[in-house]
Amino acid sequence: MTSHHGDPIRIALLGSTGSIGTQTVDVVRAHPDRFRLIAIAAGTNAQLLEAQIAEFRPQVASLDCDTMIEVSPQTQLLHGSEGLIECATVPGADIVVVATSGIASLRAVIEAAKLGRTIALANKEALVCAADVILPIARAHSAELRPVDSEHSAIWQAMGSLNRPDVRRLTLTASGGPFRTVSIEQMEAVTVHDALNHPTWTMGTKITIDSATLVNKGLEIIEAHRLFGIPYDRIDAVIHPESIVHSLVEFVDGSTIAQLSMPDMRLPIQYALTAPTHVDRTVPSLNLAEIGALTFEAVDHERFPALRLCVAAGEAGSSTSAALCASDEVAVDAFVNGRIRFVDIPTIIAKTLDRHSRCNMHSLDDVEAVLIEAGAVAQQLVAAL
Repeated sequence: MTSHHGDPIRIALLGSTGSIGTQTVDVVRAHPDRFRLIAIAAGTNAQLLEAQIAEFRPQVASLDCDTMIEVSPQTQLLHGSEGLIECATVPGADIVVVATSGIASLRAVIEAAKLGRTIALANKEALVCAADVILPIARAHSAELRPVDSEHSAIWQAMGSLNRPDVRRLTLTASGGPFRTVSIEQMEAVTVHDALNHPTWTMGTKITIDSATLVNKGLEIIEAHRLFGIPYDRIDAVIHPESIVHSLVEFVDGSTIAQLSMPDMRLPIQYALTAPTHVDRTVPSLNLAEIGALTFEAVDHERFPALRLCVAAGEAGSSTSAALCASDEVAVDAFVNGRIRFVDIPTIIAKTLDRHSRCNMHSLDDVEAVLIEAGAVAQQLVAAL
């Protein structure tokens, strides 16, 4: 994807007020000659959306709630899921950045894919829950999916493309989160505050808890399988506390290529917008002498049982992966609200998956039905604890 005649790349940004969304805005702000926001959609943060509209003057903006906000005459303001779809399909967009979480934006992703758009995905649910629906549509309409996650971006950069036959193994790195060295006994008493105290990344609540349980890494392994087509038995994770090496690709001849950078999500976001070209960014260069050492250790599956649960769910297929997402969402919410302990999160997931009956999913309605059913089972399990 290139913009025409050196014009700015025109971006539709879904989820403009969240963590990935605001960092995407930072990237656009840093390159006003290179990028132009022509559509932005937000959830309920009306105040920030209003400020973004005033700064970037997009053609269209959408707010999930009904709050009325001040917009300039050249911006059309819409609301709800229809507004999200209008932003995703705005005429003239070169790339759609999907920075929303949850399944709310999946219909918008599908409509953008039907137009053959380039889609930069930061939304886990798209490929974890709905790959069976989204990927065939993307292929049929030649829509290009680009990863935004730092791990998948690292693999993409190391491979030089999304698909090559000479890759032997993908290794995703995980910081290990705040509980890497905490004893299993101590983990029974960890608080929400402890779990949200991530050592290297600043992210939203849900993804930070998922990083502490390593569910996040499990979801990323499922995504890597679906993005790059590598079998699960050739994708693994390694603990890397410094978060400097973002992932590694081993080729069939034994050569391994890794992507290294300071932990800053704006770098993979920017690469998703400009690939295959790397463009200037005011980011500190990597000083390996100053860092001194990069360390790696195997995942302790007793401490982090959720990782194996996630990989098994991925191997079982899309409906089981969707049940995984739904049960994790319920369990994380219950933990954050003080209803269960941190160590109960993988238990809720495991018991929900035990009760799930695998099924084929041909439409988003099928995906939503699985999510609702698994979510209800997880709620019952939480209530029973």
